[in-house]
Amino acid sequence: MIAMAGHSQFKNIMYRKGAQDAKRSKLFSKLAKEITVAAKMGGGDPAGNPRLRLAIQNARAQSMPKDNIERAIKKAEGGDAESYEAIRYEGYAPGGVAVIVEALTDNRNRTASAVRSYFSKSGGALGETGSVAFMFDHVGEIVYPASAGDAEAVLEAAIEAGAEDVQSDEERHLVTCAFEDIGDVSKALEESLGEAESVKATWRPQNSAPVDEDKAQSIMKLIGTLEDDDDVQNVYANFEVSDEVLQRLTAA
Repeated sequence: MIAMAGHSQFKNIMYRKGAQDAKRSKLFSKLAKEITVAAKMGGGDPAGNPRLRLAIQNARAQSMPKDNIERAIKKAEGGDAESYEAIRYEGYAPGGVAVIVEALTDNRNRTASAVRSYFSKSGGALGETGSVAFMFDHVGEIVYPASAGDAEAVLEAAIEAGAEDVQSDEERHLVTCAFEDIGDVSKALEESLGEAESVKATWRPQNSAPVDEDKAQSIMKLIGTLEDDDDVQNVYANFEVSDEVLQRLTAA
């Protein structure tokens, strides 16, 4: 999943939804990998495993079939699951835009080589760990549909749950909390508002870098290539484009 800075928060977060729908089997594979890793690390009971609980919530939010979820957990419990390592890559896309790539891999050398080549071919460059992370805040994001309640009611519930911020528009409520509090906050919100649309940890840009259409096209091509890699779970970048440019590029 890509997160991008900008005033059109939800449009920017969701603008790749159409592309993701077209690649549903690949998306399900990545969700299943996260579920398997979480279950292998902390056990197959989501009640006692916050990471697994979040992974299952995200899978449900993407309409992943229940059978797929249960199969991923059983794979971990059966002991025949591959051993995956979580790795974060950081670098710069064209225009000096900061990019963070999260991967789960069973072959560190293969993934590092592939990610480095994607950056190089796009005119960007892979950097050292920590080279761009300081430009982002690692936070928890919990999304509820507008039907969960009016802005004031959701804000009150979020504050009570220990969240830090809420942004509401006509479609959704975006609740932000500290990364380490995501399990407790999402659980408290579920009790007051019901199940969330999505619950995830994300890298939120502190500032955005405006780019023109040509640069935006190159950046989005790089992000698309990264997301197509089976080892890559999430991609975050700190660029911003106008709604008009975004519509032209996503319609292309």
